[in-house]
Amino acid sequence: MGLQGKVAIVTGAAQGIGRAIAESLASDGADIAVVDLDPGRAQETVAAVTAKGRRALAIKANVADWTDVKAMVDQVTGEFGRIDILVNNAGITRDGLLLRMKEEDWNLVLDVNLKGTFHCTKAVLPVMLKQRGGAVVNIASVVGVMGNAGQANYSASKAAVIGLTKTVAREYASRSVTVNAVAPGFIETAMTQALGEEARETLLKQIPLGRLGKPDDVAQAVRFLVSPEAAYITGHVLHVNGGMLMG
Repeated sequence: MGLQGKVAIVTGAAQGIGRAIAESLASDGADIAVVDLDPGRAQETVAAVTAKGRRALAIKANVADWTDVKAMVDQVTGEFGRIDILVNNAGITRDGLLLRMKEEDWNLVLDVNLKGTFHCTKAVLPVMLKQRGGAVVNIASVVGVMGNAGQANYSASKAAVIGLTKTVAREYASRSVTVNAVAPGFIETAMTQALGEEARETLLKQIPLGRLGKPDDVAQAVRFLVSPEAAYITGHVLHVNGGMLMG
């Protein structure tokens, strides 16, 4: 229970990787603010967290909207009194080849994936600085490092998240705030389950471990980076991709 007494905000925590992260941090003792636009599924995550004996709060917020984010952070501090951990997991895709990509699809992905990470980090930093400590983990992606056809907007947003991670890590290391990123490869989620059999087989051939990742594979990486054992790690990108990218 290395996170006993800690409070974590997890965005996009209603399902998939976000829910796995919320449950993992709760298993290690943290109380969880479940932030999502889907209140029904967010309540399911809350129930899973409270079943582990931890406190949980569901908050509906659009991370691309500064007013929503500021109100969310105020609600968390009002309820729990502190914020020790932020996991910027909320993200979307709007795939398409560059020549066919609509400007609104470019803007929407950058607004949620990049601006949302900026908003949430900016909103929690004053709380963490006052506490003289905290941990931020941004969920990036393997395609933010290697690129992927049909995902110019998504890969650009995730590459930018990595750059943001390293800069904020440098800015606030002296105040004992660590900022790291986890870059998942292809994970078993609703998105990858929708792939056809042929596309799935092609994908698996690119992964030396021969399988897609599980949400819990990502969650355990996050759990480590916010733990006391990772106190001397900041500005790092932890790749969780089954060997798909080795650098």
